[in-house]
Amino acid sequence: MGIRWRPTANPYDRDIARLAVPALGTLVAEPLYVLVDTAIVGRLGTEELAGLALATTILLSVHTLTIFLTYGTTAAVARLIGGGRERDAAYQSVQGLWLAVILGAGFVAVLVVTGEWLLTALGGAGRTLDAARLYLLISLLGLPFLLMNLAGAGAFTGRQDTRTPLAVAVAGAVMNLIVELILIPGLGYGIGASALSTVLAQIATGTVFAVAVVRWARRTDVGLRPDPPAIAMLMRAGRALVLRAVALRGSFTVGTAVAARIGVAELAAHQVASQVWGTLSLALDAVAIAGQALTGRWLGAGNADRAKAAARRMIQLDVGVGAMVGLGLLAVRQPVAGLFSTDAEVVAATAFVLLLVALSQPLNGYVFALDGILIGAGDLTYLGRTMAVAGAVFAALAVWLIQADAGLGWLWALITFFMVLRALALWYRWRSDRWIVLGTEPAAAR
Repeated sequence: MGIRWRPTANPYDRDIARLAVPALGTLVAEPLYVLVDTAIVGRLGTEELAGLALATTILLSVHTLTIFLTYGTTAAVARLIGGGRERDAAYQSVQGLWLAVILGAGFVAVLVVTGEWLLTALGGAGRTLDAARLYLLISLLGLPFLLMNLAGAGAFTGRQDTRTPLAVAVAGAVMNLIVELILIPGLGYGIGASALSTVLAQIATGTVFAVAVVRWARRTDVGLRPDPPAIAMLMRAGRALVLRAVALRGSFTVGTAVAARIGVAELAAHQVASQVWGTLSLALDAVAIAGQALTGRWLGAGNADRAKAAARRMIQLDVGVGAMVGLGLLAVRQPVAGLFSTDAEVVAATAFVLLLVALSQPLNGYVFALDGILIGAGDLTYLGRTMAVAGAVFAALAVWLIQADAGLGWLWALITFFMVLRALALWYRWRSDRWIVLGTEPAAAR
């Protein structure tokens, strides 16, 4: 779509790699929390594992709704740093931390009241509900710190530093593992100890980021008090990113509902394919994070040519990464399918769907790169609206698939079409140059 792949060296490659490689490590470290909890809690019993699944469904939904704390802060800070306004960037980061604390406290209050009802609505009952309730209530202690972690990571990424978030994420994951191994296999505690170990890691990492931002603020002579107008401005920018996140998560939720109505084997295959799709997206997302930081930096510096040249290279690289991971999946899709089931029907369906997943990876790379670029440019309203339209089209066609009694292949063809719709919307914006707004005005103010 107007982007040619050039395998030769590019002046922007070093900056992109410097940001993208540590960002990939950070993205991989975050799922380790859930992976470690799943592996250890799974040995406690089936009810405990099911309870963990219910509780983490709610917690991951909160994470999805608040990820704008990272994306919005990255774009705003990068733009200010690019324009030489470090003091204002530090101020923006302080207000981002205050917003994280406010939102964290709000979610804690809501979930204390509604948590059990939500768990019951998700299907929790008996010992499973007891386990889920215990895990959720203990996890709420760490929720404000998790959101501080998101805001702090955005501040560092906006400063073109993705190594610090990587170090903090890895340290948190290791701490979570060590404490959980001591409390559960070592001392014999149950699922509550699993939640507590994650809470302790979240408190530690959130505090590290808060201290780092406070030190930056003091070095630049920035006050630490909350500024309601500035916080409200961040919230306004966040609304578009929340809409984008809800539309994306909602589309895949609808996809799962469609798969469930096709058949049990198809639902199992869909679950495996969705997890593989999400795992591969981590590599593509790393370049998108670099896109957020570099685009904001060059637009803030008032250099449209460099912003677009760096963006063009990021698109080339992410399409190339998508092609490579797609080819890799093509080569191993049959063994991968066999890792998750011994049921021949499930394995066959999974292998078929993984073929479609593999072929779509270059397209996904294109979408992820442009998504990050436009976030970095602060073009948030456009992203939110077009994602909502694509999600609505997906939902309407998903209803048609159910009525037509279509198979799993058609569902994944629809998911690919959903990405095509996103690609077309992003391509249109990219070609129009309307996303290029120079200056240091934070995205939240536009």
